[in-house]
Amino acid sequence: MSTAMMKHAMPALALPLTLALLAGCAVGPDYERPVQAVPAHFARADMEVGTDTGTDMNTPAQPPADADAQFWRGFGDDRLAALVGQALMANQDLKLALARYDAANALLANARLDRYPTVTASGQVGHQLLSKDQAFGAPRSERDTPTSSLQANASWELDLFGRVRRGIEAQQAEVAASAADARAMRVAVAAEVASAYVALRGAQARLRIARANAENQKQTLTLIQARIDAGRGSDLDLARARAQWETTASRVAVHEATIGVSEHRLAVLTARPAESIIRELDAPGPLPRLDPAIDPGTPAGMLRRRPDVAAAEARLHAATARIGVATADLFPRLTLGGLIGSASYSYGVFRSGSDTNLIALGVDWSFLDIGRVRARIAASHADATGLLAQYQQTVQLALEDTENALLRSARIGEEAGHLQRAASDSAAAVRLADARFRAGAIDYYQLLDAQREQLQAQDAAADADTRGAAAAIALYKALAGGWNAAGPAS
Repeated sequence: MSTAMMKHAMPALALPLTLALLAGCAVGPDYERPVQAVPAHFARADMEVGTDTGTDMNTPAQPPADADAQFWRGFGDDRLAALVGQALMANQDLKLALARYDAANALLANARLDRYPTVTASGQVGHQLLSKDQAFGAPRSERDTPTSSLQANASWELDLFGRVRRGIEAQQAEVAASAADARAMRVAVAAEVASAYVALRGAQARLRIARANAENQKQTLTLIQARIDAGRGSDLDLARARAQWETTASRVAVHEATIGVSEHRLAVLTARPAESIIRELDAPGPLPRLDPAIDPGTPAGMLRRRPDVAAAEARLHAATARIGVATADLFPRLTLGGLIGSASYSYGVFRSGSDTNLIALGVDWSFLDIGRVRARIAASHADATGLLAQYQQTVQLALEDTENALLRSARIGEEAGHLQRAASDSAAAVRLADARFRAGAIDYYQLLDAQREQLQAQDAAADADTRGAAAAIALYKALAGGWNAAGPAS
């Protein structure tokens, strides 16, 4: 650009550049974290209610990325820990969540570029022949003209009222929401793997109980048949014994189906062939157990860890920033544009005298369309109001989820203790009844009742053990994967 042109352009640039330097604020509301009443302690601690001001996106309160895999080692089951680790590396749902996070980051990079000028370049080479009517009386040689041009264009929106800044702020919040979604998916995938594994081991335990009881009942059936053959038994006893054995044997197929379904679920979660999972897990194994000494910390600490709460707050932040984006349309949008290049009626764009320059200040103002602008602002306010309600509901559901998980985890232990003692007593009762039946001291009905009670008690105890492990997993999920044996993980 020549010195003379710079002198002409300076007055046009002085005002917008001065305003751009002085502009230090953006229109629209600044985001403020919502104040949310949260208990100081969980309900079972019977403590007073306090107030927490919400979650802080800028202060990392979540466990480290490998905390999910580390937590499962506390069950003392190497296979479970390995399966969780495999799922966190290969699960398709988690890959989808991470892809969405990457997309949000790319959109943020794109939004940040709006702070800088947009520069484009173009070129053209052509041949023009004017008609005789366009150049009347001129010979063809004067009407037949080559053309060429080469130019660079730049445009820059002067963000006087914060439209661009609010847009970047909104997209930053969307990135935070996507990161929280990915974290939530990690927790969900780890918990689902553990749930399927617990269901598998629980079904194997119940299958063992069903098979053992079916074998005992089959021996009793054989004994009754031998008595009938010796002329000392009755067909009624035989029919009852056979019905009891068939009922117990039918449970075998149910538990085998549960085992198969759980193996197929684990195959999908870990992105492994089903045959590989079946070979690894078909052999019965113990039910994983967790140290019951769990300190869940405080509700406020739990809420800071919960990724669904973090995502809800981030989306509220984004909606608040978009109010500013919509409000900026009430004010003029100033764009500084420039062009530098060369144009010539020849094939030489770099010839002397072919340079061309332009600098301009554009003003775009929607004041004549104020109704539509205000409608967009109202819609943005409504979105923010709805997302505030969603955030508050997410907090309440998180508290309910954790309270329920704590309650179930505590009570299932009591239930399992009673059922284990009942199973032990029922096994002793069957041994006594069988001995007396063989000695002829009691009839078959009493032995039948004792065997039925034994199966029910043992199966219920195994089911309670399975639900106890599942309750620990639910508590892990409710606490977003964080707790300590000695203190709160906050």
